[in-house]
Amino acid sequence: MDGAEQGGGEQAGPGGLLVVGDVVTDVVARHRGTPAGGTDTAASVRILPGGAGANVACWAARWGCRDVRMLGRVGADSAEWHARHLEEWGVRPRLVVDPGAPTGTVICLVDTDAGAERTFLTDSGASLLLDRSDWSDALLDGVGWLHLSGYLLFSEPSRGLVAAALSSARARGVPVSVDPASAGFLRELGVDRFLALVEGVDVLLPSRDEACLLTGLPDAADAAAELSRRVPLVVATSGAEGALVARSGAVDARIPAVAADARDTTGAGDAFTGAFLAALLSGAAPQDAATEGCRAGALAVAQVGGRPRRPEGP
Repeated sequence: MDGAEQGGGEQAGPGGLLVVGDVVTDVVARHRGTPAGGTDTAASVRILPGGAGANVACWAARWGCRDVRMLGRVGADSAEWHARHLEEWGVRPRLVVDPGAPTGTVICLVDTDAGAERTFLTDSGASLLLDRSDWSDALLDGVGWLHLSGYLLFSEPSRGLVAAALSSARARGVPVSVDPASAGFLRELGVDRFLALVEGVDVLLPSRDEACLLTGLPDAADAAAELSRRVPLVVATSGAEGALVARSGAVDARIPAVAADARDTTGAGDAFTGAFLAALLSGAAPQDAATEGCRAGALAVAQVGGRPRRPEGP
């Protein structure tokens, strides 16, 4: 691997979860209504650790997965800060420190008058500079599941890493899941290209909008069912409508959402994914794992930021 590494030991028990993806700094600004142009808009602003991949890792640990590892790329400006926040959750960081690029930063604009919906302004920084040289087959030692953040597919360097990681996982019989991550970036990449890049994965975890975009179908259930003709298991999240579990071209289960007083929807999908994977690794059936995912999503939207709080257990 090029660059220095921040944190993380080498030994772990079997059956761990390795998450590969983005580690970024979130600047969360909660405001009411449309920001006023050319003047001030009052807001509550917090700086928090974030990144879809890192959020998933922390939620998986929060939901009882005892061996969670996180491979990402950060700048020297905040490498120790991010490693510390991952370690606080018991996540074992493998953070490659980029020699030139800063840690990625996302400005999250959260409208408290619109159901806490958010708009992202994204500077990916070092997070999408992970490349083939950052991958080693040894990263899968003791790993029972590999999860790849879809953000990795939106840059040329990290697509090389994805190809290497998928090849290693297939050779070892390690299941792989992918979340498409961003409907906006997905449109830029192209649906056909995305589907080709994730060919052979075991689980796809799109949002409703991403599932519809990937299939061209307007209905989330139809879209999830169609995607499950390509991927063995598709679990599509639909916000307040819960989640859909689809296999072999049909929806197997509709999982209701858990009611929550939404403060910030940032990271709700990451929470779902982390809890879902933790439950799946513990032996839960997909529909039961999706139920756990909905529970985690409800906790996520009721707080500010994409990471879990520190209660004793789920």
